Amino acid sequence: MATEKARQLLARLAATPDAAVPNLPFLHRALLLPLLSAASALLRLPVILSSSPLRSRRTLPVPVISVGNLTWGGNGKTPMVDFLARRFHSMGISPLILTRGYAGGDESKMLRRRLADTSTKIGVGANRAAVGSSMLQKYGHVDPCDAFRREKLGCNRVASGKSAKIGVAILDDGMQHRSLLRDVEIVMVNGLTPWGNTHFIPRGPMREPLSALTRADIVVIHHADLACEAQLETIARTVQDSGTTCSVFFSKLAPSHIFEVHQPLQKISLNVLGGMIVLCVSAIGCPDAFIHTVREDLELIQERVRQLVDQHNKETVVLVTEKDYDRDPDVLRMLGVKVWVLSSSLQIMALKEQGEDELLRKLKDIITATRHVVQP
Repeated sequence: MATEKARQLLARLAATPDAAVPNLPFLHRALLLPLLSAASALLRLPVILSSSPLRSRRTLPVPVISVGNLTWGGNGKTPMVDFLARRFHSMGISPLILTRGYAGGDESKMLRRRLADTSTKIGVGANRAAVGSSMLQKYGHVDPCDAFRREKLGCNRVASGKSAKIGVAILDDGMQHRSLLRDVEIVMVNGLTPWGNTHFIPRGPMREPLSALTRADIVVIHHADLACEAQLETIARTVQDSGTTCSVFFSKLAPSHIFEVHQPLQKISLNVLGGMIVLCVSAIGCPDAFIHTVREDLELIQERVRQLVDQHNKETVVLVTEKDYDRDPDVLRMLGVKVWVLSSSLQIMALKEQGEDELLRKLKDIITATRHVVQP
């Protein structure tokens, strides 16, 4: 618990804007903030070295799309990777997702389950260039532009099964993974807290300066449905002021279905929740605290469910997020009550004449241009 409290303290300090620093306790201002600032300066060095033009970079024989961000936190990277994989699969192109697999592998678990019904392959490892090369050698590869041409002629077909040859590689959290060349750089921005206090990790949430947006081909402002129009305008203006000429799109997360913890591959309609009493349990930002709380408070949650049943005389379910489920599904199965998992999918919002069709067209145009393929 002491480690979790320290992590929560660091998260609060990292979210503190300069204007609010005088309101912090003296010890935090006098000791912790200077230490965090010094650590931020040291941690920037690897970022500077990784961007050196002298550093060698690997290539893959298929187009590479990087999905990343400038800040830590929920910026929608993995939902965007899921979105892209499904769209490429429907175009007849088998995608390969390359993920580092840190933090217990939550993202890779989620992606494997969500994309089990597609031709998507998933490679996990810190050296994504090596993992990608190995996967491409195993399955082979094809030119995705052939599928683009078939689609344009109206004779496209869905990629067939897990054995299909790979047509595109998608880097999950790939912006700072500079050792692998990419054809498309997609940068996700949180529409609610885009840049935090603008300080670098660990003093703030920034992984790179705003000037890094000049590398972006596409910027997607996530959680756009939860931000006001003025906030979205400010973010879009900041992106443009960085010097980039990229296209800006907007996205949101929308509930798609639920599944029962004992049957993760099933897809239950959201309509079944109608008339039920739902107890929501979640702690996406504090995974260790979530697991500890559930393990320690099994009886408390069970008792609360019994109280809700007695109070309302209706069936009661415990609802958790998909990310929390992947952290420890076994502990959720121990509850002894009905536990359902809410699954959500990324959707591109049609704002400022920039919707899903425009995003996919932009991707295909960039890939076609970088592969030097002339469209018919």
